[in-house]
Amino acid sequence: MKIAIYGAGAMGTVLGAYITKAGYDIDLINRNKAHVKALNESGATITGTISFTQPVRALTPDEMTSSYDIILLMTKQKHNKDIVTFLQDYLAEDGILCTMQNGIPEPGIAKIIGNDRVAGATMSWGATFHGNGHAELTSQPTKDSLTFNIGKYGDVTEQYFNQIITLLKTMGNVTIEDNFIGARYAKLIINAAFSGLSVITGATFGDIAKHRTSRKIALDIINECIDVADAANIIIEPLQGHDIRRLMYYNNWFKHQISLLILPIAMRKHKDIRSGMLRDIRLGRKTEIRYINGIISDYGDQFNEPTPLNDTVIRLVEEIEKGNLTSSFENIYLFKTPHTGT
Repeated sequence: MKIAIYGAGAMGTVLGAYITKAGYDIDLINRNKAHVKALNESGATITGTISFTQPVRALTPDEMTSSYDIILLMTKQKHNKDIVTFLQDYLAEDGILCTMQNGIPEPGIAKIIGNDRVAGATMSWGATFHGNGHAELTSQPTKDSLTFNIGKYGDVTEQYFNQIITLLKTMGNVTIEDNFIGARYAKLIINAAFSGLSVITGATFGDIAKHRTSRKIALDIINECIDVADAANIIIEPLQGHDIRRLMYYNNWFKHQISLLILPIAMRKHKDIRSGMLRDIRLGRKTEIRYINGIISDYGDQFNEPTPLNDTVIRLVEEIEKGNLTSSFENIYLFKTPHTGT
């Protein structure tokens, strides 16, 4: 099979290194010529919670010449229309594009290439891009921390779908989801609660969960997301074996206190993660906040469920994008609307 990772930045470089190390052929594709050059000359250097260097094969998009049976898409969602339109000429007739992005990108991708060529996977781990062939794994390198949830959007080619599962298992545990939107939404809840706050505060997920004020806000965002899921009749799947509703949803003082105690414990394996959107800000780029918290707000509008906290995250991140605010932990005190529980 001909296989590629398109968008081999931080997480794509780490995943590509694991897959290649396991003996599979895969092309790592990235627009960053210096990064591609370093990957080809010196291999993928993975540091952080694990340390190894793996020879890989990398190329830029303009060096693509053949079609692929499987493309793992790991770019930002905000460019999906252009990127997927470009990639459809490099996808085999019965090939699969597996989106490994945040949010719920499958419906938009399927509009371009068709339901039966789309699968999706969530990744419950993090990495930081350092450039020139170097990526840092920021989650613990254990099978229960490096996890994937995968599902079909349409009637995709079974052989290729199973091959994706095999590839992902070279790095961590893989759960096949029948209710894939529910699995997507579970990961979206955590991103909505922590990724935007990481941009707003400049802090790691661990610091956000540790500080009592930011922890309360993150927990309230989680609860707001659960209210929206209920309104939209979305059944939230477990994330890394944990029932988010049972652990984090509260409707009385006692359950609130228990959930506040649990949250930093739940995040400890990912405590060193900083949102990739924070790097976007530092590089002067727009974030994909509208594809994370924006999805929650859109569902809320559609099903008449208020989303004041997610709306505030969007507003503050966009103020930082415009240069009207800077990332600072003091920004946490700009949140004023608590979750009441239902």
